[in-house]
Amino acid sequence: MTTFQKVHALIFLMLLISLLPLKITASPRTEAEAIVKWKNTLSPPLPPSLNSSWSLTNLGNLCNWDAIVCDNTNSTVSEINLSGYNLTGTLIGLDFASLPNLTQLNLNANNFGGSIPSAIGNLSKLTFLDLSHNLFEDILPYELGQLRELQYLNFYYNNLNGTIPYQLMNLPKLISLQVQNNKFAGKIPPQIGLLKKINYLYLYNNLFSGSIPVEIGNLKEMIELDLSQNQFSGQIPSTLWNLTNIQVMNLFFNELSGTIPMDIGNLTSLQIFDVNTNNLYGELPETITQLTVLRNFSVFTNNFTGSIPREFGKRPLPKSFRNCSSLTRVRLDDNHFTGSITDAFGVLPNLVFISLSRNQLVGELSPEWGECVNLTLMDMGSNKLSGKVPSELSKLSQLRYLSLHSNEFTGNIPPEIGNLGQLFMFNLSSNHLSGEIPKNYGRLAQLNNLDLSNNNFSGRIPRELGDCASLEILNVSHNHLSGKIPQSFSSMLSLQSIDFSYNNLSGRIPTGGVFQTATAEAYVGNNDLCDDFNDKYCIGKGGFGSVYRAHLLTGQVVAVKRLNISNSDEIPAVNRQSFENEIKSLTGVRHRNIIKLYGFCSWRGQMFLVYEHVERGSLGKVLYGEEGKLELRWATRLKIVQGIAHAISYLHTDCSPPIVHRDITLNNILLDSDFGPRLADFGTAKLLSSNTSTWTSVAGSYGYMAPELAQTMRVTDKCDVYSFGVVVLEIMMGKHPGELLTRMHSNKYLSSMEEAEVLLKDVLDQRLPPPTGQLAEAVVFTVTIALACTRVAPESRPMMRSVAQELSATTQAYLAEPFGMITISKLTGFQK
Repeated sequence: MTTFQKVHALIFLMLLISLLPLKITASPRTEAEAIVKWKNTLSPPLPPSLNSSWSLTNLGNLCNWDAIVCDNTNSTVSEINLSGYNLTGTLIGLDFASLPNLTQLNLNANNFGGSIPSAIGNLSKLTFLDLSHNLFEDILPYELGQLRELQYLNFYYNNLNGTIPYQLMNLPKLISLQVQNNKFAGKIPPQIGLLKKINYLYLYNNLFSGSIPVEIGNLKEMIELDLSQNQFSGQIPSTLWNLTNIQVMNLFFNELSGTIPMDIGNLTSLQIFDVNTNNLYGELPETITQLTVLRNFSVFTNNFTGSIPREFGKRPLPKSFRNCSSLTRVRLDDNHFTGSITDAFGVLPNLVFISLSRNQLVGELSPEWGECVNLTLMDMGSNKLSGKVPSELSKLSQLRYLSLHSNEFTGNIPPEIGNLGQLFMFNLSSNHLSGEIPKNYGRLAQLNNLDLSNNNFSGRIPRELGDCASLEILNVSHNHLSGKIPQSFSSMLSLQSIDFSYNNLSGRIPTGGVFQTATAEAYVGNNDLCDDFNDKYCIGKGGFGSVYRAHLLTGQVVAVKRLNISNSDEIPAVNRQSFENEIKSLTGVRHRNIIKLYGFCSWRGQMFLVYEHVERGSLGKVLYGEEGKLELRWATRLKIVQGIAHAISYLHTDCSPPIVHRDITLNNILLDSDFGPRLADFGTAKLLSSNTSTWTSVAGSYGYMAPELAQTMRVTDKCDVYSFGVVVLEIMMGKHPGELLTRMHSNKYLSSMEEAEVLLKDVLDQRLPPPTGQLAEAVVFTVTIALACTRVAPESRPMMRSVAQELSATTQAYLAEPFGMITISKLTGFQK
């Protein structure tokens, strides 16, 4: 062999060796050094247990270090479990190659960020990897495909993006893959069909698009599949109906089309099936009655037609739905279903929730509905149901929501319903019901909303309804009621909205409570009703009194708020406390965006507040009047929002003790001649103690109150933040955002995400031309903050100090796409 040949042979041998896998041998020292080196890159403070045990001076106790587990030989690290340690840092400083025997790595619920290093692919023995609930970003490294022993892979609740690497589909032992709540996009690789062992596949709440891969139908061991809240389109692959072991299939909030075939009957293990808010159509197949363990069936907000399958829930036919005894939820609303409800449903003893509203169903309510004793919500509004409302519904002791509105029910309403002590919402409006309103409905202590409008009720309004201590909304309009409005209603502190219009009522209108703020529309159509007060000089009505414009002898114009009580000695304690609260709150307040209090007095048995007169009156009057179109341009609206934010921030952080206004609405914001805002009406203000929270009765205006108040009555400054968010949205939209907020606040199974398709430009006040340039940026930024302020969870709302500072910033966020393409969903991020 020549020298030249020897050299070539040597080079070839070296190349061959370099291609062989590198065998890393671990020792306690190399493992300890790698762990300690990584610890030193983490941001302090660290838990004392880590600081004390993760040290090279403690090398001999490596297997006893906090969060460290060694193998059964006690010679090498096999597990690192830092779940919930609240650590901050990255994975860049962790030498994965020095931990070759690691089988489990759990960093769940920390603050790790940055990219996931490609070197993680060196953990060849890893079976469990959980990096969920962190701040990781960037794309997933394809080297994860080298972890051939991996069984559990979790990345949910991070900021990861890009596509899913097809190399992840080469993990033959993978049982669970959870990447939900990130920003992954693009198509799902067809190689996903290689995950033969997969049981749980969660890809929901991302930006995936394209068709659902047919290859998913090859995953025969699938138990739970959740592809919801993405942008998948096309038909549901027929192969999915071959997943006979599947128990949960969630495909809701996508853009799927096509029909649901008869093959769905193959999924005999299915317990939850949710395809709501898509573009599906056709009839529901009869084979859904074969799904005998089904608990949740949601198909609302699609385009389904035809009748509900005859066997769906019917008893006692042998092949009927009676074997679905575990069924707890049925939601078929917002479709085009026809057929008879009498034939379609029978006794479902475990049913908790049923909504069939906004269809074309006919038939009568069977007395058997009284046997669904676990029912908490029953919504059958907007159909063509007829007959009488069965008295057997009074057996549903857990019922909280009963809506039968917009049907063709006749006859009297059962007085027995007054026994439903948990009933919160009761709506029988727009039917043909007659007779008197039962007196014992006054027993409904939890009732919040009673709507009996647009019927044929006659007789007097029962004074006993005044005992409904939680009632906020009462609507008995468009009936044939006679007599007086009960005076007992004036002491109902909970009552926020009333409508007695178009009846035959007579006598004086009560003067207390909600009657001081109700508009004339609440009484129109009752020719014999009267108002003891001359409203010639009245410029507004607040929660506890009317406001009048008055000239002093000095020529100064002031606003005088008069409590509607004939004698100050007779003022109820709650009204007197409100009066004192307003004085106490306003006397020490000094802010240009908060109304100025000049003084107060008691005269001729009545009580008055005197404060500055603000020329333009309430923001509500301006916004909905001609000024809203002609003078309330985008720049002016942004100026108003900033002023309100600074006023509330001042109350929350600069007053001692802090003040929660509790009734921030358009009517309690006044505008001066230059459209400068003034926050007014502190009649419901509550001075907070040092723990920043207190328990009290609900106060505020319907449509602006934070949702937690209806359940807990726990008042915090976050209640004002919510009301501020509603007000800002109303200013920008030119109308109350109630419908938008209702859709966004609905939960995973009950909501519709129609706003995902709603463009911001279509939501904004259509009386104004769309904003451009920096104005457009400011509008987008302001709406984004308002949406954050109206989040359901109080702790997820921002503080008013930061809101005021951000709104006053000279520069706004750069628009990543044209203004006309921005959707509401992109501003909310589907955050609930």
